[in-house]
Amino acid sequence: MSRPDRGTRAMHQALPPALRDAVDDFAEHLSRVRNRSAHTVRAYVTDLVSLLDHAVRMGCVDLAELDLSVLRSWLARQRTTGAARTSLARRAASARAFSAWAHRAGLLPADVGAALASPRAHRDLPSVLRADQAAALVEAPSRQTPPTNPPVESGPSEAAEAVPLRDRVLLELLYATGVRVSEACGLDVGDVDHGRRVIRVFGKGGRERSVPYGVPAQRALDDWLRRGRPAMVGARSGDALLLGARGGRLNPTTARQIVGAYAEAAGLPRTSPHDLRHSAATHLLEGGADLRAVQELLGHSSLASTQIYTHVSVERLRAAYRQAHPRA
Repeated sequence: MSRPDRGTRAMHQALPPALRDAVDDFAEHLSRVRNRSAHTVRAYVTDLVSLLDHAVRMGCVDLAELDLSVLRSWLARQRTTGAARTSLARRAASARAFSAWAHRAGLLPADVGAALASPRAHRDLPSVLRADQAAALVEAPSRQTPPTNPPVESGPSEAAEAVPLRDRVLLELLYATGVRVSEACGLDVGDVDHGRRVIRVFGKGGRERSVPYGVPAQRALDDWLRRGRPAMVGARSGDALLLGARGGRLNPTTARQIVGAYAEAAGLPRTSPHDLRHSAATHLLEGGADLRAVQELLGHSSLASTQIYTHVSVERLRAAYRQAHPRA
Protein backbone atom coordinates (compact mmCIF):
# COMPACT_ATOMS: atom_id res chain seq x y z
CA MET A 1 0.00 0.00 0.00
CA SER A 2 1.26 3.54 -0.75
CA ARG A 3 2.40 5.48 2.29
CA PRO A 4 -0.64 7.22 3.79
CA ASP A 5 -0.40 9.74 6.61
CA ARG A 6 -0.15 8.60 10.21
CA GLY A 7 -3.87 9.03 10.94
CA THR A 8 -4.86 7.00 7.91
CA ARG A 9 -2.36 4.27 8.80
CA ALA A 10 -3.87 4.00 12.28
CA MET A 11 -7.41 3.75 10.88
CA HIS A 12 -6.24 1.21 8.32
CA GLN A 13 -4.74 -1.00 11.01
CA ALA A 14 -7.95 -0.75 13.08
CA LEU A 15 -10.14 -2.08 10.25
CA PRO A 16 -11.34 -5.71 10.32
CA PRO A 17 -8.86 -7.94 8.45
CA ALA A 18 -11.13 -8.49 5.43
CA LEU A 19 -11.66 -4.76 4.93
CA ARG A 20 -7.96 -4.06 5.47
CA ASP A 21 -7.09 -6.64 2.81
CA ALA A 22 -9.60 -5.07 0.42
CA VAL A 23 -7.89 -1.69 0.81
CA ASP A 24 -4.47 -3.20 0.12
CA ASP A 25 -5.71 -5.15 -2.92
CA PHE A 26 -7.40 -2.07 -4.34
CA ALA A 27 -4.21 -0.03 -3.88
CA GLU A 28 -2.27 -2.78 -5.65
CA HIS A 29 -4.80 -2.73 -8.50
CA LEU A 30 -4.48 1.05 -8.89
CA SER A 31 -0.71 0.93 -8.89
CA ARG A 32 0.02 -2.13 -11.03
CA VAL A 33 -3.01 -2.49 -13.28
CA ARG A 34 -4.23 1.10 -13.64
CA ASN A 35 -0.68 2.50 -13.50
CA ARG A 36 -1.72 5.33 -11.19
CA SER A 37 0.92 7.54 -9.61
CA ALA A 38 1.91 7.08 -5.97
CA HIS A 39 0.21 10.40 -5.17
CA THR A 40 -3.08 9.27 -6.75
CA VAL A 41 -2.97 5.89 -5.01
CA ARG A 42 -2.34 7.63 -1.68
CA ALA A 43 -5.38 9.89 -2.22
CA TYR A 44 -7.65 6.93 -3.09
CA VAL A 45 -6.41 4.94 -0.09
CA THR A 46 -7.01 7.87 2.26
CA ASP A 47 -10.59 8.25 1.02
CA LEU A 48 -11.27 4.51 1.11
CA VAL A 49 -9.95 4.03 4.63
CA SER A 50 -12.14 6.92 5.80
CA LEU A 51 -15.16 5.34 4.09
CA LEU A 52 -14.61 1.88 5.55
CA ASP A 53 -13.90 3.31 9.01
CA HIS A 54 -17.28 5.06 8.77
CA ALA A 55 -18.92 1.83 7.56
CA VAL A 56 -17.54 -0.10 10.55
CA ARG A 57 -18.90 2.55 12.90
CA MET A 58 -22.30 2.02 11.27
CA GLY A 59 -22.09 -1.71 11.98
CA CYS A 60 -20.73 -3.05 8.68
CA VAL A 61 -18.24 -5.75 9.63
CA ASP A 62 -18.29 -7.42 6.21
CA LEU A 63 -17.64 -5.71 2.89
CA ALA A 64 -20.76 -7.31 1.38
CA GLU A 65 -22.84 -5.20 3.80
CA LEU A 66 -21.62 -1.96 2.20
CA ASP A 67 -24.56 -0.29 0.47
CA LEU A 68 -25.59 3.04 -1.01
CA SER A 69 -26.96 4.37 2.28
CA VAL A 70 -23.53 3.93 3.91
CA LEU A 71 -21.84 5.77 1.06
CA ARG A 72 -24.33 8.63 1.27
CA SER A 73 -24.01 8.77 5.05
CA TRP A 74 -20.23 8.98 4.72
CA LEU A 75 -20.42 11.88 2.26
CA ALA A 76 -23.00 13.65 4.44
CA ARG A 77 -20.65 13.37 7.41
CA GLN A 78 -17.82 14.81 5.33
CA ARG A 79 -20.03 17.73 4.37
CA THR A 80 -21.01 18.48 7.97
CA THR A 81 -17.33 18.56 8.98
CA GLY A 82 -16.66 21.30 6.44
CA ALA A 83 -15.27 19.43 3.41
CA ALA A 84 -15.24 21.56 0.27
CA ARG A 85 -17.33 20.58 -2.73
CA THR A 86 -14.20 19.71 -4.67
CA SER A 87 -13.14 17.35 -1.88
CA LEU A 88 -16.60 15.77 -1.73
CA ALA A 89 -16.58 15.23 -5.50
CA ARG A 90 -13.18 13.56 -5.32
CA ARG A 91 -14.22 11.32 -2.41
CA ALA A 92 -17.40 10.29 -4.21
CA ALA A 93 -15.27 9.38 -7.24
CA SER A 94 -13.01 7.29 -5.00
CA ALA A 95 -16.01 5.46 -3.57
CA ARG A 96 -17.39 4.75 -7.04
CA ALA A 97 -14.03 3.47 -8.27
CA PHE A 98 -13.67 1.15 -5.27
CA SER A 99 -17.25 -0.11 -5.57
CA ALA A 100 -16.82 -0.94 -9.27
CA TRP A 101 -13.55 -2.76 -8.59
CA ALA A 102 -14.95 -4.67 -5.58
CA HIS A 103 -17.97 -5.81 -7.61
CA ARG A 104 -15.76 -7.06 -10.44
CA ALA A 105 -13.55 -8.83 -7.89
CA GLY A 106 -16.55 -10.58 -6.37
CA LEU A 107 -16.28 -8.74 -3.03
CA LEU A 108 -19.56 -6.86 -3.47
CA PRO A 109 -22.79 -8.46 -4.76
CA ALA A 110 -23.59 -5.26 -6.70
CA ASP A 111 -21.85 -2.08 -7.76
CA VAL A 112 -23.50 0.01 -5.07
CA GLY A 113 -21.46 3.11 -5.90
CA ALA A 114 -22.81 3.40 -9.44
CA ALA A 115 -25.83 5.33 -8.18
CA LEU A 116 -23.81 7.61 -5.88
CA ALA A 117 -24.19 11.23 -6.91
CA SER A 118 -21.68 13.89 -5.97
CA PRO A 119 -21.89 17.67 -5.85
CA ARG A 120 -20.63 19.48 -8.90
CA ALA A 121 -17.21 20.74 -7.99
CA HIS A 122 -16.81 24.50 -8.14
CA ARG A 123 -13.87 25.34 -10.36
CA ASP A 124 -12.07 28.63 -9.89
CA LEU A 125 -10.57 30.11 -13.01
CA PRO A 126 -6.84 29.40 -13.07
CA SER A 127 -4.26 32.08 -12.42
CA VAL A 128 -2.83 33.31 -15.71
CA LEU A 129 0.06 35.65 -16.44
CA ARG A 130 -0.10 38.18 -19.23
CA ALA A 131 2.16 37.40 -22.18
CA ASP A 132 4.60 40.15 -21.19
CA GLN A 133 4.71 38.85 -17.61
CA ALA A 134 5.40 35.31 -18.80
CA ALA A 135 8.19 36.61 -21.04
CA ALA A 136 9.71 38.55 -18.13
CA LEU A 137 9.66 35.44 -15.97
CA VAL A 138 11.31 33.06 -18.44
CA GLU A 139 13.99 35.65 -19.23
CA ALA A 140 14.67 36.43 -15.56
CA PRO A 141 17.58 33.96 -15.12
CA SER A 142 19.46 35.75 -17.93
CA ARG A 143 18.98 39.15 -16.30
CA GLN A 144 19.53 38.55 -12.61
CA THR A 145 21.48 36.38 -10.24
CA PRO A 146 19.66 33.32 -8.92
CA PRO A 147 17.23 34.43 -6.17
CA THR A 148 18.11 33.51 -2.61
CA ASN A 149 14.66 32.01 -2.00
CA PRO A 150 15.04 29.06 -2.21
CA PRO A 151 18.57 29.17 -0.81
CA VAL A 152 21.23 28.84 -3.49
CA GLU A 153 21.96 25.15 -3.94
CA SER A 154 25.31 24.11 -2.59
CA GLY A 155 27.74 22.39 -4.93
CA PRO A 156 30.94 22.94 -6.89
CA SER A 157 31.51 26.49 -8.14
CA GLU A 158 31.17 25.33 -11.76
CA ALA A 159 27.77 23.89 -10.92
CA ALA A 160 26.70 27.12 -9.23
CA GLU A 161 27.59 29.05 -12.38
CA ALA A 162 25.45 26.63 -14.41
CA VAL A 163 22.37 27.13 -12.23
CA PRO A 164 21.01 30.14 -14.20
CA LEU A 165 21.27 28.11 -17.41
CA ARG A 166 19.32 25.28 -15.76
CA ASP A 167 16.73 27.69 -14.42
CA ARG A 168 16.30 29.35 -17.81
CA VAL A 169 15.69 26.08 -19.63
CA LEU A 170 13.28 24.95 -16.91
CA LEU A 171 11.21 28.14 -17.22
CA GLU A 172 11.35 28.12 -21.03
CA LEU A 173 10.17 24.51 -21.25
CA LEU A 174 7.36 24.97 -18.73
CA TYR A 175 5.95 27.96 -20.61
CA ALA A 176 6.80 26.87 -24.17
CA THR A 177 5.26 23.42 -23.85
CA GLY A 178 2.74 23.72 -21.01
CA VAL A 179 3.99 20.46 -19.48
CA ARG A 180 3.43 19.62 -15.83
CA VAL A 181 6.38 20.19 -13.52
CA SER A 182 6.68 16.46 -12.86
CA GLU A 183 6.80 15.85 -16.61
CA ALA A 184 9.53 18.46 -17.08
CA CYS A 185 11.62 17.00 -14.26
CA GLY A 186 11.10 13.51 -15.66
CA LEU A 187 12.59 14.36 -19.07
CA ASP A 188 15.72 12.55 -20.20
CA VAL A 189 18.27 13.93 -22.64
CA GLY A 190 17.06 11.43 -25.24
CA ASP A 191 13.48 12.75 -24.97
CA VAL A 192 14.50 15.94 -26.81
CA ASP A 193 14.28 15.87 -30.61
CA HIS A 194 16.34 18.93 -31.57
CA GLY A 195 15.74 18.55 -35.29
CA ARG A 196 11.95 18.63 -35.01
CA ARG A 197 11.95 20.77 -31.83
CA VAL A 198 9.75 18.27 -30.00
CA ILE A 199 9.98 16.68 -26.56
CA ARG A 200 8.63 13.25 -25.66
CA VAL A 201 6.60 13.45 -22.46
CA PHE A 202 5.21 10.69 -20.25
CA GLY A 203 2.13 12.07 -18.52
CA LYS A 204 -0.50 10.75 -16.16
CA GLY A 205 -1.05 7.03 -16.40
CA GLY A 206 2.18 6.68 -18.35
CA ARG A 207 0.55 8.13 -21.48
CA GLU A 208 3.15 9.30 -23.98
CA ARG A 209 2.77 12.41 -26.12
CA SER A 210 5.00 14.65 -28.23
CA VAL A 211 4.98 18.37 -27.52
CA PRO A 212 6.61 21.02 -29.73
CA TYR A 213 8.64 23.95 -28.43
CA GLY A 214 9.89 27.15 -30.01
CA VAL A 215 13.17 28.82 -30.90
CA PRO A 216 13.76 30.55 -27.51
CA ALA A 217 13.42 27.20 -25.72
CA GLN A 218 15.78 25.63 -28.26
CA ARG A 219 18.41 28.29 -27.53
CA ALA A 220 18.05 27.69 -23.80
CA LEU A 221 18.36 23.94 -24.35
CA ASP A 222 21.48 24.39 -26.48
CA ASP A 223 23.14 26.58 -23.83
CA TRP A 224 22.22 24.17 -21.06
CA LEU A 225 23.43 21.05 -22.84
CA ARG A 226 26.62 22.68 -24.07
CA ARG A 227 27.71 24.71 -21.04
CA GLY A 228 25.42 23.98 -18.10
CA ARG A 229 24.68 20.28 -17.80
CA PRO A 230 28.34 19.16 -18.23
CA ALA A 231 29.26 21.31 -15.21
CA MET A 232 26.54 19.75 -13.03
CA VAL A 233 26.58 16.15 -14.23
CA GLY A 234 27.66 13.52 -11.71
CA ALA A 235 27.41 9.86 -10.79
CA ARG A 236 23.71 10.23 -9.93
CA SER A 237 22.72 12.08 -13.11
CA GLY A 238 21.93 9.17 -15.40
CA ASP A 239 20.09 10.43 -18.48
CA ALA A 240 18.18 13.17 -16.63
CA LEU A 241 17.87 16.37 -18.64
CA LEU A 242 17.44 18.76 -15.70
CA LEU A 243 19.81 18.37 -12.78
CA GLY A 244 20.12 19.63 -9.23
CA ALA A 245 23.39 21.16 -8.02
CA ARG A 246 24.47 17.82 -6.57
CA GLY A 247 24.05 16.08 -9.88
CA GLY A 248 20.81 14.18 -9.32
CA ARG A 249 17.58 14.63 -11.26
CA LEU A 250 15.91 17.96 -10.48
CA ASN A 251 13.15 17.48 -7.91
CA PRO A 252 9.67 18.91 -8.71
CA THR A 253 9.56 20.57 -5.29
CA THR A 254 12.81 22.40 -6.03
CA ALA A 255 11.47 23.32 -9.47
CA ARG A 256 8.38 24.89 -7.86
CA GLN A 257 10.61 26.88 -5.53
CA ILE A 258 12.70 28.09 -8.47
CA VAL A 259 9.66 29.33 -10.38
CA GLY A 260 8.18 31.06 -7.33
CA ALA A 261 11.46 32.70 -6.37
CA TYR A 262 12.13 34.14 -9.83
CA ALA A 263 8.56 35.44 -10.03
CA GLU A 264 8.92 37.15 -6.68
CA ALA A 265 12.30 38.61 -7.62
CA ALA A 266 10.83 39.94 -10.88
CA GLY A 267 7.94 41.62 -9.05
CA LEU A 268 5.32 39.32 -10.58
CA PRO A 269 2.26 37.80 -8.89
CA ARG A 270 2.84 34.60 -6.95
CA THR A 271 3.47 32.03 -9.67
CA SER A 272 3.80 28.25 -9.76
CA PRO A 273 4.77 25.90 -12.60
CA HIS A 274 1.08 25.08 -13.02
CA ASP A 275 0.36 28.78 -13.49
CA LEU A 276 2.83 28.73 -16.40
CA ARG A 277 0.92 25.72 -17.78
CA HIS A 278 -2.34 27.67 -17.45
CA SER A 279 -0.73 30.68 -19.10
CA ALA A 280 0.60 28.64 -22.02
CA ALA A 281 -2.83 27.12 -22.69
CA THR A 282 -4.63 30.45 -22.44
CA HIS A 283 -2.15 32.26 -24.70
CA LEU A 284 -2.42 29.47 -27.28
CA LEU A 285 -6.22 29.79 -27.39
CA GLU A 286 -6.04 33.59 -27.50
CA GLY A 287 -3.66 33.24 -30.43
CA GLY A 288 -6.19 31.15 -32.35
CA ALA A 289 -5.13 27.58 -31.50
CA ASP A 290 -7.74 24.85 -31.86
CA LEU A 291 -9.15 23.56 -28.57
CA ARG A 292 -8.47 19.94 -29.55
CA ALA A 293 -4.84 20.79 -30.33
CA VAL A 294 -4.44 22.41 -26.91
CA GLN A 295 -6.01 19.33 -25.32
CA GLU A 296 -3.41 17.14 -27.03
CA LEU A 297 -0.55 19.44 -26.05
CA LEU A 298 -1.59 19.46 -22.39
CA GLY A 299 -2.24 15.72 -22.28
CA HIS A 300 -5.83 16.07 -21.05
CA SER A 301 -7.82 12.86 -21.38
CA SER A 302 -11.07 14.85 -21.49
CA LEU A 303 -11.84 17.96 -23.51
CA ALA A 304 -13.80 19.27 -20.51
CA SER A 305 -10.51 19.78 -18.66
CA THR A 306 -9.26 22.00 -21.48
CA GLN A 307 -12.44 24.02 -21.90
CA ILE A 308 -11.83 25.98 -18.70
CA TYR A 309 -9.19 27.95 -20.60
CA THR A 310 -11.83 29.27 -22.98
CA HIS A 311 -13.52 30.80 -19.92
CA VAL A 312 -10.24 32.39 -18.91
CA SER A 313 -9.93 34.01 -22.33
CA VAL A 314 -13.50 35.31 -22.16
CA GLU A 315 -12.90 36.75 -18.68
CA ARG A 316 -9.77 38.54 -19.88
CA LEU A 317 -11.73 39.89 -22.84
CA ARG A 318 -14.49 41.12 -20.51
CA ALA A 319 -11.92 42.82 -18.26
CA ALA A 320 -10.39 44.61 -21.24
CA TYR A 321 -13.86 45.62 -22.45
CA ARG A 322 -14.89 47.00 -19.05
CA GLN A 323 -11.66 48.98 -18.83
CA ALA A 324 -11.65 50.39 -22.34
CA HIS A 325 -15.18 50.63 -23.77
CA PRO A 326 -17.13 53.86 -23.07
CA ARG A 327 -20.38 51.86 -22.83
CA ALA A 328 -19.00 49.11 -20.58
